[in-house]
Amino acid sequence: MKREIYDEDHEAFRASVKQFLDREVVPHLDTYATNHGLDRDFWIAAGKQGFLGLEIPEAFGGSEAGDYRFNAVLTEELAKVNMTLPSCVGIHADITVPYLVHLTDDEQRARWLPRAASGELVTAIGMTEPGGGSDLANLRTTAVRDGDDWIINGSKTFITNGGSADLVLVAARTSPEKKAKGISLFAVDTSLDGFSVGRVLDKVGQDESDTAELSFEDVRVSNADLVGPLDTGFISMMQFLPQERLGSAITNLAHAKQILEETVQYAKDRQAFGQPIGSFQNTQFLLADLVTRVDVTQAFVDQCVVAHTKQELTPVDAAKAKWWTSQVQNDVLDHCVQVHGGYGYMNEYRVARAWRDARVTKIWAGSNEIMKMLIGRDLGL
Repeated sequence: MKREIYDEDHEAFRASVKQFLDREVVPHLDTYATNHGLDRDFWIAAGKQGFLGLEIPEAFGGSEAGDYRFNAVLTEELAKVNMTLPSCVGIHADITVPYLVHLTDDEQRARWLPRAASGELVTAIGMTEPGGGSDLANLRTTAVRDGDDWIINGSKTFITNGGSADLVLVAARTSPEKKAKGISLFAVDTSLDGFSVGRVLDKVGQDESDTAELSFEDVRVSNADLVGPLDTGFISMMQFLPQERLGSAITNLAHAKQILEETVQYAKDRQAFGQPIGSFQNTQFLLADLVTRVDVTQAFVDQCVVAHTKQELTPVDAAKAKWWTSQVQNDVLDHCVQVHGGYGYMNEYRVARAWRDARVTKIWAGSNEIMKMLIGRDLGL
């Protein structure tokens, strides 16, 4: 079914993204995986192409697209190449940067945004804590006022870009007695005394990402590093989470769709018992089922993209898109591995790496169980 949400400008942008990826990124994927992270050359090259500044005003070095569909196109093309790319780029450009655009003053924007757009300043967001998971309201990292400064203590884990970030947006408890209403956000320069990167985590998949543990031991930041009004961090996180979850949904589906297309071609080419395995009824029925699931899901995600472009996407619909696409993706890729047979379990085959990379999507950006709970509450249950 033809998709109707993109126009000629979006498709021209898609072509430029694809050309960039083919030229600058695909040849280096093995290196990224070996090094467990994207090198600075990647970020600078992406910045030169304008891919990191879609959310950033022109006055501060960005392109200020003003149309989330460009974000969606970039995310789709990154996901087609490798599932980890939209995760790392998305954390920086789609998730952290919007906080720095919408919750800051001009002095802060001038300090951070031009370098974020150029790739000179890589960002991460520090929400999740050891033992905390999706329970953001009960985080334990603290920021205690000391004159015009704040002293931050605590730790974060599962932080994408954690090993290489120059600036981390940290959620910390500033008014413990207020519970969820006592959390604030701080932009922490990773060169400050007391900040340290712990382990770059040994994950099952997504080898290209430097997911890390972060530690804050008496890290002193100024009041000028407070992002947004004091004690409004939790509210801000809830406001920005729908875009993160929509970005996850776009990634999930584009990744699954690409691997499924490659699997269909494999079923045409692979011979067994003297004929293509795609000619067997079981394989035909399976692939017909998977293609239908992906196409139907695409229709819903496209409507979510349109709604978000109009600033009408609800947190509940974002939750639906996030959990459903992650489940569809994992189901599709598991079947794709099966179609490939023993080769599907070999790391040299893309389908195997894709299968490993996808599993975490049912956990991050709020676990699927949390998503269903949000939807259930919306039903008045």
